[in-house]
Amino acid sequence: MQDIILYHYAMSPFSEKVRVMLGYAGLSWQSVTVKEMPPRPALSILAGGYRKVPVAQNGADVFCDSRSIADEIARLSDKNELSLAGQPQDVIDFVRTTDLDVFLACVIAASDGRMLKKLIRDTSLFHALRFLKDRITMGRKSRVKALRGPQAKEKVIGHISNMESMLEADFLFGNSPCIADFSAYHGLWFVCDLAGKPWLRDYPKVQAWMGRMKAFGHGKHREITADQALDMARNAAPRTIEASGGDPLEGKNVEIAPDDYGREPVNGKLVFADNHTLILERSHARVGQVHVHFPRQGFTVNAA
Repeated sequence: MQDIILYHYAMSPFSEKVRVMLGYAGLSWQSVTVKEMPPRPALSILAGGYRKVPVAQNGADVFCDSRSIADEIARLSDKNELSLAGQPQDVIDFVRTTDLDVFLACVIAASDGRMLKKLIRDTSLFHALRFLKDRITMGRKSRVKALRGPQAKEKVIGHISNMESMLEADFLFGNSPCIADFSAYHGLWFVCDLAGKPWLRDYPKVQAWMGRMKAFGHGKHREITADQALDMARNAAPRTIEASGGDPLEGKNVEIAPDDYGREPVNGKLVFADNHTLILERSHARVGQVHVHFPRQGFTVNAA
């Protein structure tokens, strides 16, 4: 079995979410490091205009959004607790709130002078300014109402306090982790580990939980080039699927785009759609035919 390929960069919070999932699942994987902002030529070939990171690849199947990647990790590892599908409603509600509203509050609360200095130190002043301009432009096009710094901090602290009350066992919903734990982890990793905010000091249960999450590590992985990854897509064929027959746009050319931020659309033929998953068929001279997977929730589908 070929190892899953992850396109990511070190400071990406959602990439950290997936990296820790891979560590927990015990899967070996292949790493393609991409830039913090477009252009990303390999991802343009595989996933069209989709601009968010991480993206994963398994042969000629491409997975956009951490939820689709989590489904693939769950499939490969038989750890269904990593998938949102089939979870009880309280877990689904927690993940949806945490992955969007709380995550954005974490990013805003963490984005201060210390974080900028870290980005400049790890890259360059020019790159850091380009990165900030790119994210400001993306934020202006977002449909999510942005919070100001003090409001964002208040929201994050409230979230941490809520987690403290939830942690009656080792993990948020019991004695073993599920998708909710990984969804809560990456935002706090960004705030506390990267930005250095001391906001966990009054929440011992959350501190201990963070330690348990970090202990999963990132698993065994090796770095490969983008060209090597594209060759693997070219030498493979997408997994066989059967149309669900449940969507009038199936079999037609459509545009799929996130409905929150980074809303650039991806074009292709919709070959599968159900309540959980959307799959586009796309072709490119470099790789041939690929299938691009998206979660249904959080994405819009429109006729091209």
